[in-house]
Amino acid sequence: MTVPYLDLKAQYHSIKTEIDEAIQKILENSAFILGREVAAFEEAFAAYCGAAHGVGVNSGTSALHLALLAAGVGPGDEVVTVPFTFVATVAAIYYAGATPVYADIDPRTYTMDPGKLEAAITGKTKAVIPVHLYGQPADMDPILSVARRAGLTVIEDAAQAHGAKYRGKPVGSMGDLACFSFYPGKNLGACGEGGAVVTNDAGYARKIRMLRDWGSERKYCHQLKGYNYRMEGIQGAVLRVKLAHLEAWTEARRAHAREYTQGLADSVSTPYERPESRHVYHVYAIESGARPALQQALESAGIQYGLHYPAPVHLQEAYRDPRYPEGSFPCSEAAARRVLSLPLFPEMSKAQIDHVCATVVREELASAALNS
Repeated sequence: MTVPYLDLKAQYHSIKTEIDEAIQKILENSAFILGREVAAFEEAFAAYCGAAHGVGVNSGTSALHLALLAAGVGPGDEVVTVPFTFVATVAAIYYAGATPVYADIDPRTYTMDPGKLEAAITGKTKAVIPVHLYGQPADMDPILSVARRAGLTVIEDAAQAHGAKYRGKPVGSMGDLACFSFYPGKNLGACGEGGAVVTNDAGYARKIRMLRDWGSERKYCHQLKGYNYRMEGIQGAVLRVKLAHLEAWTEARRAHAREYTQGLADSVSTPYERPESRHVYHVYAIESGARPALQQALESAGIQYGLHYPAPVHLQEAYRDPRYPEGSFPCSEAAARRVLSLPLFPEMSKAQIDHVCATVVREELASAALNS
């Protein structure tokens, strides 16, 4: 049995008529950049996130970049984030001209350890970017408490956490700004690239709208040095259709995650979900002490998998920093050596989940016997 890591074709065919009609509408009205469909999606998505304003952009990376600029982050400033994340989190800090500073993760949740945050703050710190990794909300109450005492802007990196909740609050509603990606493989994915910033601050929203469109509110009147970060009309239309299905897809993901956890609990380390949070399982990441052997076993069984992420950002060649040699962030580095992401998408069958579980259990038992 072949099990793909995700199946975008299955998702498309489940709502094909709606998607086709939405795209056809854009082709007929020719609102290819921004337009009414993008505006309607921005409003709906902001409401879904519990925020007053939503601004669609062309990628999650652009969302992070513009959120930092809107917050006034620039050269000479420091921004605290985690090293165990996709590189876009850190790249956006560099784009703004600022310097990234890292706080290690909690080894259970893979999100920022609030206890490590305060020590990372200096007189140059301007903002904090907690990452809701894999669909698990960061521990926002203590992070916000530390940030508020220090007068810092909090920017949620929610690129993997559409629909996640923390103590009943939607991800995107707790920080000063929050950034989402709509890369096709995300829980809410476009038919191409896309992203958004949500915020309750009208001033931030206005500035980001200007920055995404060459720094202007009126054509050929450029008040700021801006960018071409506009969302395409087709992506707004597609995302608006998909948003109506997101809750059902999320519950399917959570049900599949429970099946995985039940089938794997005695064999490997399975994802921890905080009791006060709603994990949306963008990634179902297990930990294995014999990851190379497990990778080979999965490949032999026709099962695709992912490694999110095989090296933390501070050990990536492009982002190495003499301040942070290997060993600086033991929890992030340990996770990078051990995590492996299993297939998870709403349309998965029980037979596929059972096949994955059986393969993992068999290989882990074999590895344990070999090392005993």
